[in-house]
Amino acid sequence: MVSLASLRREWLSNPRGDILAGIVVALALIPEAIGFSVIAGVDPKIGLYASFSIAVIAAFVGGRPGMISAATAAVAVLVTPLIQNHGVEYLFAATILMGVLQVIAGFLRLDLLMQYVSRSVVTGFVNALAILIFIAQVPQLTGVTWITYAMVAAGLAIIYLFPYVTKIVPSPLVAIIVLTVVSIYGGLDVNTVGDMGQLPSALPYFALPAVPLTLETLRIIFPFSLTMAAVGLLESMMTAQIVDDLTDTPSDKRQECKGQGIANFVTGFFGGMGGCAMIGQSVINIKSGGRGRLSTLVAGAFLLFLIVVLGPIVSQIPMPSLVAVMIMVSIGTFSWRSVRDLRIHPWQSSVVMMATVVVVVWTHDLAQGVVVGVLLSGLFFAGKVRGMFTVTSELSKDETCRTYRIIGQVFFASTERFVDSFDFKEVLDKVVIDVSQAHFWDISAVGTLDEAVLKFRREGASVEVTGLNQASATLVGRYATHDKPGAANQPATGH
Repeated sequence: MVSLASLRREWLSNPRGDILAGIVVALALIPEAIGFSVIAGVDPKIGLYASFSIAVIAAFVGGRPGMISAATAAVAVLVTPLIQNHGVEYLFAATILMGVLQVIAGFLRLDLLMQYVSRSVVTGFVNALAILIFIAQVPQLTGVTWITYAMVAAGLAIIYLFPYVTKIVPSPLVAIIVLTVVSIYGGLDVNTVGDMGQLPSALPYFALPAVPLTLETLRIIFPFSLTMAAVGLLESMMTAQIVDDLTDTPSDKRQECKGQGIANFVTGFFGGMGGCAMIGQSVINIKSGGRGRLSTLVAGAFLLFLIVVLGPIVSQIPMPSLVAVMIMVSIGTFSWRSVRDLRIHPWQSSVVMMATVVVVVWTHDLAQGVVVGVLLSGLFFAGKVRGMFTVTSELSKDETCRTYRIIGQVFFASTERFVDSFDFKEVLDKVVIDVSQAHFWDISAVGTLDEAVLKFRREGASVEVTGLNQASATLVGRYATHDKPGAANQPATGH
């Protein structure tokens, strides 16, 4: 049950900052949503309606106050084949199913998978996104007049210098307003928001997707919905973690999974495409002073107001002003400290970070980069733990018994070294395998212990395994075979 104090803190603790930040985000969302619609091959209104719907709903049911969710490129690129082959109505159906899958993921606690994403992967993800945000501005900076460059420079100057005058009004909002006034009254020859695509003039309305309710439809949309849900949750969880770090506040990742699902589910009924959290807009929101749920609500609601009521004015906003804002986001998002840390951090961490950046920038797919980073982190970790494994031995005075002492972690990556540490051809009456300083983690480790015990038995030695801790003893007792009837004539003891 949410307390009144919690509601007040999340909604009303920072009203002025949240409202002004939400306005800035709404202005920045317009060209982004239109651009994502173009990527998906649909009418611009589909991306705009989705951004409005997802942002407003996520404000109420999301788990991370101050985070901005809307239509995104990561999801848009996935649905292009579906739209080309089956039409836009199947997109709406796939978005609804995407939401259902994300809600299920929330109940299954799949948010806990974020525990396996290392800090190096998060840093690489952030740096790659900053680079992609900057690259996305390049089309607006090519084949244009010098006026565009001058306006971008002026916008950046306002953004970085205006806070020295006052921080009451977000400097990105001031930059957009000033450059828009100069552009309109000066009749400047620059690209405008209206050049990106036609803005809708009507409100979105509820409608069921016009698709057959058959298993064939499910067969068509399910693979797309599953991929959209996975990519959307991955980007949302990563964004939530980044906003947690920026604001030094915790968030409910499990609720965020459910909130993203609910937002996408409802959006599909209002003619919108799927979406997720947006790091760029979330950073704009935080740096503009937004902290609570009110900022997300204002961003979505003001976006709809802008495109439906103020469409003619919004169409005249010069793109250089928004490019300046996004360049500011790119600069602010990039972890410049990570470049300096390349010299002092372990080389494995640097490789993981750089690999994540390269894959994301090369493929323009955030999910692929994160997967590569997580896999590399796992391999490096396994190698590190494997290197901490040692085996020593001591022969008794009468030379009839050898004691092997196992130290470290025994799992799939150390099993080969485990077996190679024993001399099975040595003539002995008894072998003691002391594992009091070791831990058995998986069935590969248990299988290796079986192999060692049975080999010694075949050479005529009795075997005693001593020092198993409780967790290892449970695993060995359940899966080992060397103590089972018929395994060998000499039983191993110590289990």
